[in-house]
Amino acid sequence: MVEVLLAGGGTAGHVNPLLAVADELRGRDPETGITVLGTASGLEARLVPERGYRLTEIPRVPLPRRPSADLFRLPGRLRAAVRAAGDAIDARGVQVVVGFGGYVSTPAYLAARRRGVPVVIHEQNARPGLANRLGARWAHSVAVTFPGTPLRGARLTGLPLRPEIAALVADLAADPRGVRAAAAGVLGLDPDLPTLLVTGASSGALSLNRAVAGAAADLLGAGAQVLHLTGAGKADAVHAVVDDVPGADRYHVLEYLDTMQHGLAVADLAVCRAGAGTVVELAAAGVPSVFVPLPVGNGEQRLNAAPVVAAGGGLLVADADLDPAWLRATVVPLLADRDRLSAMSAAARTVGATDGAARVADLVLDAAGERR
Repeated sequence: MVEVLLAGGGTAGHVNPLLAVADELRGRDPETGITVLGTASGLEARLVPERGYRLTEIPRVPLPRRPSADLFRLPGRLRAAVRAAGDAIDARGVQVVVGFGGYVSTPAYLAARRRGVPVVIHEQNARPGLANRLGARWAHSVAVTFPGTPLRGARLTGLPLRPEIAALVADLAADPRGVRAAAAGVLGLDPDLPTLLVTGASSGALSLNRAVAGAAADLLGAGAQVLHLTGAGKADAVHAVVDDVPGADRYHVLEYLDTMQHGLAVADLAVCRAGAGTVVELAAAGVPSVFVPLPVGNGEQRLNAAPVVAAGGGLLVADADLDPAWLRATVVPLLADRDRLSAMSAAARTVGATDGAARVADLVLDAAGERR
């Protein structure tokens, strides 16, 4: 039996590929020992136990990007987190540590290195974060989602897709009309109407919410329906704008959609951020997209979207340029252009691998084999 520790958390972008790899490993051998390292405040605190995996909590250790009070607290916090990660490795006799970046991964990488436990890294974004840049220096294997990601020894595996998304891709290939109709029934949508999906990822995005809600009259007036995922605590502001617009019964507002495969199945077009998970899942499902990269951070979201945009499967617009007027001029006519949407859908599907979970699991088992 192989004992694996998977480290990653905070956002869906880290947690979803982690769970996809865990499911792949368990699917190959139900006796595989899976421990997930995370924090009490991240999305993993809910999603990991719900999926049936053991969650071991460690202190959250943000790595300051500029001088601040947190910089002086870092050494003590990091020591405590590394100690906790090491205890988890020792308690389970872990043979390989798999990291997906983020606050949790750095302590796991350091604890594994001290014990001579091999590390496998998966980097979701085209531009890697601090944790994975550090861990890649001594990792056994480094897997990446996008070509050209600047990490030493990187292997292109694609993003590990959640099992429900991988199943959707297969189902769409076999019966796209039936899958769309079934998903529309679950969501209370009309399968025959052009459908716009709006999502700012798990946290939502105020700028997307404001812009699309501001264009609600034009979208609904053109005969479209909208599935708008606002993010936690952000639905009321959207309702306040759209509820009195003619046709508001076709504007569906949710804070979050646990069954995102249904949203992808009904969408003719998406307006969204460009986190790695969002880009890859939309492309795999063949959903044409308008990507609005997060305007802060290290610019990785623009790079994430670049392959799909270059292939013709999406458009790119700066956050500062997204407003109701832009949506009226660009998105409203695009939703009515079936031929163009069909071509964009086919182009999106040509980008990226859909067997990322299997490819990363191969690297994990190879590393565990060498450890044994």
